[in-house]
Amino acid sequence: MKRRIRKSVAQQIVETVKDVSGHDVNFIDQNGIIFASTDPERVGTFHEIGWQVIKTGQTIEVETDGSFFGTQKGVNLPFSYQGEVIAAIGITGVPNEVRKFAYLAQRITSLILREQELDEQSSNEKAQLNYIIRSLINGEPVNYDYYMDFIHKFQLDTEAGFRTVVVRTNSRHDPANLSLIESGIYQAFDQIGAKLYMFSYPNEYILLLEAVRYEKWEYVFRQLSRRYQGILTIGVGNSDALTRQNQSYQAAEIALSSLTGGQNLAVFDQLDLEILLGTIPADAKRRFLEKTFSTLSEKDQTVLKAYFGCNMSLKAASNELFMHKNTLQYQLDRIWKNSGYNPRSFRDAVILYLGLKL
Repeated sequence: MKRRIRKSVAQQIVETVKDVSGHDVNFIDQNGIIFASTDPERVGTFHEIGWQVIKTGQTIEVETDGSFFGTQKGVNLPFSYQGEVIAAIGITGVPNEVRKFAYLAQRITSLILREQELDEQSSNEKAQLNYIIRSLINGEPVNYDYYMDFIHKFQLDTEAGFRTVVVRTNSRHDPANLSLIESGIYQAFDQIGAKLYMFSYPNEYILLLEAVRYEKWEYVFRQLSRRYQGILTIGVGNSDALTRQNQSYQAAEIALSSLTGGQNLAVFDQLDLEILLGTIPADAKRRFLEKTFSTLSEKDQTVLKAYFGCNMSLKAASNELFMHKNTLQYQLDRIWKNSGYNPRSFRDAVILYLGLKL
């Protein structure tokens, strides 16, 4: 049976629910396979209880880890759509503590699928626009009549290059101010005359913009990023054909994942090493950092940033850090002793530099 819940949507849901609950969440398909999870290592594995939930249509709660194959203690709910159980939602933890969060995930999924159904069935302009944009960025087949009507309605040049711009709000930010932030985002879109945009649950605003228009109005996005520093991030994809905006969307996501420190705007074209780093799975990043950075303090990282930022010049770095050259040498030796990587050795320095980037 064809899965009606997109993997990308399911992944957004589980991450959002984990932000609220602090517990891992899984989506299990009709074959009992986990297809979206906050624990990357569980994706693609068999979940026995989830499979039973789908077969029986009944909620199953598990009190202890390992009592069933591929299952941890928690609550597992069936998810029905148009009278058919199409997935199971599982949340890990003590059942009495996590039950309400499982119902939350179930409710969010119902709302999103209903929204998608309305998008695809409704003939109004906004629903059509959402359907077209979502199809383009996901690389999905588009209804030809809808697409041609879309091209003519917005008078688009199909030969021109377009960029996908993703504006993502911080899901941990005070929700009381989200309407004000959303208003600021839409004001920026209106200022540049953009018409091809949509909101993607739970926290992304997606804009398709002619590449030449982006070049002209780039300062508006920089102003927006500065205005909401720490509240939102902006990723700008590469220029590509309108029908290849799934590539630009993926580039925008890589740009977002490259952001570090206080940065909150990244343009794919301006990245180099970050393109590779942005494609590394989160679990691999975590393992790498555990191996290289687990013994280093924030002070150590500050020293390394200055040292590498000054092209490994002791004199320049010591001036930037306002410390004596001998003190800096002592700090670098201490980093070597604690981490096992010598910042003054080329190979070890590359490893530490990558750690900083990650």
